[in-house]
Amino acid sequence: MRCYGPVPRGRSSSAGAARLGLSTPVPAIDMGTYVAMLRSINLGGHNRIPMADLRALISSLGFGDVVTYVQSGNVVLTGSGSASAVARTIEERITTDLGLAVPVLVRSKQQLRRTLADTPYGHLDADPKTVHVTFLAERPDPALVGELRAKAGTFGSDSFEVIGSEVHLHCPGGYGKTTLNNAYLERRLGVVATTRNWRTVTMLAGMAGL
Repeated sequence: MRCYGPVPRGRSSSAGAARLGLSTPVPAIDMGTYVAMLRSINLGGHNRIPMADLRALISSLGFGDVVTYVQSGNVVLTGSGSASAVARTIEERITTDLGLAVPVLVRSKQQLRRTLADTPYGHLDADPKTVHVTFLAERPDPALVGELRAKAGTFGSDSFEVIGSEVHLHCPGGYGKTTLNNAYLERRLGVVATTRNWRTVTMLAGMAGL
C-alpha cells in the first residue's frame, strides 16, 4: 500500500499569476480529502474489482493521492467538489469502464469527523468489531426513521441510532448474526447504504488525516 501523504493545498493566487505571466491573480483551487466506499464489491465472484484497477480508474478522473484500504472498496483521495459529485463521478466511470452498477458513497473529511464525534457507542468498552456504521447515500425520510426507531429494543442485544445520514450500530453478538444488516436498513429506510465496522472507519479517518 502506498503511503498517504499530506493533502495538497492550492497555491497562492499571486504565485499562480506570476508563473503564468498575468497581472490578475489566479484563484487558488481548494483541495479536499474524501473517503469513497463502494457497496458490495469483491464478495465471492460478485462485482470483482482489483484494487489496483480501482486506484487507476479514480486517478484517471483527476483525483490525487488515491489510496485503497483492504479489498472491500475503501478509497481515500483528494480533489474538489461536493461529496455527492465525487460519488457520482466515480460511479459513472465504473459503469462506463467496467460495466458494473456499483453504488459509491462518499464522505468528505469534515463529514467523517462528524461521524467519529457522533458515535453513541464511544463510551463502551466494546470490541471495535461489534460497532459498525451504516453510511446512507442520503438522509432518509423522517417518517421511515420514526418507524425504525419505534422498533428499537426488538433486536435482542443489538442497538442502533440514526444520526443524519448514518446509522450507528452496536451488535455484541456479531454483525453476521444481526437483523440490522445493510439489506434490512436499506429496505426500512428506502436509501442505498454500505456498512463498515468501527475499525475500518477509524482506519479510513486516520488515512484521511483525522
